[in-house]
Amino acid sequence: MADFREQRAAVTFCFLLGKSGTETLEMLKTAYKDDAMGKTQVFEWFSRFKNGEMSIDDKPRSGRPSTARTHENAEKIREIIKEDRRRTIEEIVELSGVTWSSAARFVKEKTTEALSSISKDEFRQCFEKWNKRLDKCISVSGEYFEGD
Repeated sequence: MADFREQRAAVTFCFLLGKSGTETLEMLKTAYKDDAMGKTQVFEWFSRFKNGEMSIDDKPRSGRPSTARTHENAEKIREIIKEDRRRTIEEIVELSGVTWSSAARFVKEKTTEALSSISKDEFRQCFEKWNKRLDKCISVSGEYFEGD
């Protein structure tokens, strides 16, 4: 989970300058791009500030702290996937002992990072090769073939 303290300080600054929640949100999006806090968060902080709560710290929460997002769990999941990249989320859960949602979140985040690192040109070339191979599969009516 991202630490939004810096952005909360920016929201406080905008609030004190008399900016609206919408103006503040746009400025955060300009400055932080995809890492900007969401509309709901900005307006919730504006509401707190309007009510006189000027602290940018989170309110204390009850319950047990999250234990799923540890370095050890990330390494367990990484090793499980290295052994067999075709593992399902259910198999990862069974082998690692983390919750389904934690395993799914980890896989999604790492997949997104990997896909984001591929250039548009590399992706286009790969897609064109895949498309040629698909056409070949269709032309041979699904029969086995080797090569291009």
